[in-house]
Amino acid sequence: MGSRLIRRCRNALVVAVLAAVTAAAPGVPTPSDGASASAAVPLFDPAPARAGLKRLLPSRAAQFTLIPVEEPDSGDYFSVSGGAGAIQVRGTSPATLLTGVGWYLERVAGVDIGWPGDSVGRLPVTLPAVPGTITRSANVPHRYALNDTDEGYSGAYRDFASYQHDIDLMALHGVNEVFVPTGAEYAYYRALQEFGYDAAELREWIPGPAHQAWWLLQNMSGFGGPVSERLIEARAALGSRIAQHLRALGMKPVLPGFFGTVPPDFAARNPGAVTVPQGRWVGFARPDWLDPTGPVFAELAAAYYRVQRDRFGDADMFKMDLLHEGGTPGPVDVARAARAVQRALEAARPGATWVMLGWQNNPSATLLSGVDRSRVLIVDGLSDRYEGLDRETQWGGAPYAFGSIANFGGHTSMGANTGVWTDRFHAWLNRPDSALRGIAYLPEGTGGNPASFDLLTELAWEPGPVDQRAWFAAYAARRYGGADPHAAAAWEQLRLGPYSGAAGTWSEPQDSLFAARPSLTAVKAARWSPTAMRYDAGTVERALSELLEVAPALRRSDAYRFDLVDVARQALTNRGRLLLPRIRAAYEAKDLEGFRALVREWNAAEELLGRLVASDRRFLLGPWLADARSWGADAEESDRLEYDARSILTTWADRGPSENGGLHDYANREWDGLVQDVYGPRWADYFASLDAALVRGAAPVAVDWFARDDAWAHGRQVYPTSPAGDPVALAGEVGEALAAATAAGP
Repeated sequence: MGSRLIRRCRNALVVAVLAAVTAAAPGVPTPSDGASASAAVPLFDPAPARAGLKRLLPSRAAQFTLIPVEEPDSGDYFSVSGGAGAIQVRGTSPATLLTGVGWYLERVAGVDIGWPGDSVGRLPVTLPAVPGTITRSANVPHRYALNDTDEGYSGAYRDFASYQHDIDLMALHGVNEVFVPTGAEYAYYRALQEFGYDAAELREWIPGPAHQAWWLLQNMSGFGGPVSERLIEARAALGSRIAQHLRALGMKPVLPGFFGTVPPDFAARNPGAVTVPQGRWVGFARPDWLDPTGPVFAELAAAYYRVQRDRFGDADMFKMDLLHEGGTPGPVDVARAARAVQRALEAARPGATWVMLGWQNNPSATLLSGVDRSRVLIVDGLSDRYEGLDRETQWGGAPYAFGSIANFGGHTSMGANTGVWTDRFHAWLNRPDSALRGIAYLPEGTGGNPASFDLLTELAWEPGPVDQRAWFAAYAARRYGGADPHAAAAWEQLRLGPYSGAAGTWSEPQDSLFAARPSLTAVKAARWSPTAMRYDAGTVERALSELLEVAPALRRSDAYRFDLVDVARQALTNRGRLLLPRIRAAYEAKDLEGFRALVREWNAAEELLGRLVASDRRFLLGPWLADARSWGADAEESDRLEYDARSILTTWADRGPSENGGLHDYANREWDGLVQDVYGPRWADYFASLDAALVRGAAPVAVDWFARDDAWAHGRQVYPTSPAGDPVALAGEVGEALAAATAAGP
């Protein structure tokens, strides 16, 4: 309510100052559809929304008129009306105007702009008229996006244009709060130089950009560094632009807050300070925690927030989690510590909201007992994962957002627990004592599963429960820019399969055995992934068959081609879970001929997978590595940054955390480059060693997989940045291969 009151006062001031000008300018339109009748000037500048519209729809933007309206007490809303080629969108912020445009595109024009993939090429030259007026109000004030880990797993070396496009997409889908960690190291780097550290020490302590998320979570430090001052400054400049773009759209940048992470020897350099060792996190030594109840914490927090504000501008939402994933309070009273953290935030940013992640046992009841819960927002990453959740009781009535982590590490696996979302969201929202105040889109890596993003964000704009089956049917019609029975059948199969995960175990689908560390007993690639299929694999194969029959006129859309590659990839990947047990059985039976035939099938499938993913730019490794190298000032820095980007996808870290901590392949993904040069060769060599063992009648030779993967992570191979091959033909080849394998039987 505070920000809304400030906004209204500002609007009233603008109206008062310009009243005379307005009176002298006949013909100036007056706001309508919820705007004050006395206001003859815009309530906010719609120009940022207009600019975003031009970026998203350059050839159709002129057919939209964007009209600012006042936000009522009920919160954000938009309305869409108008005749052919003259669409009027009214909204309560620039971002909400774009949300109205997005609603028009999906519900009236019948096209989709997804994350990723679009069908806007199917739009007619003259946009269709709106039947009547479409109006939607947000049913929750907080529409939050991005996990703490998003930058690391979605690409820490992207440029502003990439972030700007993602923000435009988020606005188009109704998001209004976005986590911005880019450049967060700057505030630590500058503030800690006032507390006894020199610049070189801090540059050694700060990790490389791809690994900084876990440093900000107080899990580790230093890896992938040292970072250069030039890099710190460049990332701060980018983060500032991202935050500025969000503000221009009327969206809130959520910045990292300060809760006590400090470098080694902080207490020795700052008399009166008390630090608590935090032990280890999957093999990494965690940074120390500065006791927030001590006298030095408030001073350092004030310096941190001052530097942050000077560089990134104002914000009123700050993300931070105390004692994340195994941190220890030591002798510190957690409730008092949380109160001190909130007090320091309030001193620097009066009225600010402390954003916390709902994850495992975080936030604890003890922590919440020490804070003003009305100034907290918990973005729940587990709303769809478990049964029997009662967030109101667990979190003492603290406001929270319904969210899901439907993707860990940026896996390319399709699917999510969307049926749980549609069943639970409105049920939780309508509880008599509900503290539900938002939605939270929290995959660890973005840029995949566009249906998940579309559906979760839509929940915040629907007045009642969403019928999951009807939603997917409508999605199929707009995804490729036209109704098609085969597209509808394909998405019904995907709904019944990957997108109907049940609660009780996992919030993400199984990952790929093709990407797993070779073993005849492998059941997952990443240590913390599901160990078995979460749905009937036949649903994806049937979906692929249907997609291959979609009308030729719809096949030209970017969305169709992305989905076709993605579904074919998933169908082929799922086949690996049938093949590996058969290979194991043949090996254990010492059936050399049968073993070799099955291995040939496996190797052929992985080779086909590599060619398939090479046909779509969203599955290319080359841009990921080229982006990393582009940030280096010289060859040495470019090499260091490339290792940062390569390692997080493979070894993740040095041998200890990678092997003993289980971080290797956590961020596995079926990308061109990884399939051909990491995953495929691993399995081919492994099977060759088993073959030799069968021939010799001896045990296979052990392989140091970390050494192999680490050599690749330190390598400098250059990979394509443009796709190659025909995705439709390659998907057809996958379909034929799967059909032949099925016909051949077990």
